Amino acid sequence: MEKRQLGRSGLRVSRMALGTMTWGGDTDAEEAASQLVAFVDAGGTLVDTADIYSEGEGERILGSLLGDLVPREDVVVATKAVARRTDGPFGGGASRGALLTALDGSLRRLGTDHVDLWQLHAWDATVPIEETLAALGHAVTSGKARYVGVSNYAGWQLATAGALAGADAPIVSTQVEYSLLERGVEREVVPAAEHHGIGLLAWAPLGRGVLTGKYRTGTPADSRGASSVYAGYVEHHRTERAARIVQAVATAADGLGTSPLAVALAWVRDRPGMVAPVVGARDTGQLTGSLAAEDITLPPAIRSALDDVSTLEFGYPERWPR
Repeated sequence: MEKRQLGRSGLRVSRMALGTMTWGGDTDAEEAASQLVAFVDAGGTLVDTADIYSEGEGERILGSLLGDLVPREDVVVATKAVARRTDGPFGGGASRGALLTALDGSLRRLGTDHVDLWQLHAWDATVPIEETLAALGHAVTSGKARYVGVSNYAGWQLATAGALAGADAPIVSTQVEYSLLERGVEREVVPAAEHHGIGLLAWAPLGRGVLTGKYRTGTPADSRGASSVYAGYVEHHRTERAARIVQAVATAADGLGTSPLAVALAWVRDRPGMVAPVVGARDTGQLTGSLAAEDITLPPAIRSALDDVSTLEFGYPERWPR
């Protein structure tokens, strides 16, 4: 698998990341082990988790697999903090105390002395950004985190963090929802990331599963759309506009002799500034389908057609002057 530089840092990662949001929930430890082996065997290195995935079980499972099953040094471990884990005074948020408490908990569950990429899961308006960034700096200088990034930041938030972060702990990545169905980040987040040398990681690169085409004629009984937990998550992208885009993706896939999944992944993987889409899977079979996208490069005509059908409306001030 091709490797890419993560922003303006020296860290190189695979251009596809393995997401672990379902680990400890829909995906048990045995299946998670199978996924990790398949991913690493395909040349993948970047594995993304968070302290709140399955109430920390995602991190515990990943930690149990590092060392014996897959060498720790072969994996770039990325995790996140900020989301509320407990009701205690340090159970969530982006204060110095909460962040460093969360990091220590992640390290315990992962069974490692450092994470390679530590990300702020969301902006916390109740805490001065200077305090939050100082905590990131402490994490890096103490050796508990090698690099730091953010997630789900608006453009002005990313630009603020990028400008104020110290040289000892610059923001190297931002993880955002980005797909043919969700291109809103192109208005301000992508330009801010480019300006500050911050690499893009895409969550939900398959439009929360909708871009695979599985929902074109209904809701499969074994899909997230049929789950009481994830139905609303999927429904967000089941619109008339989405249906037109999914049809275009399916047409492109037929013409290329591949799957809609591979087409959708290849499109977002090769967007400007993109480092890696983060792909999650219920089982190894689903992951194998995503890994097949590594062999796909979209012809310019198809990429242009997909750009057009999913085009994003820009206006003032994003496109000023015009």
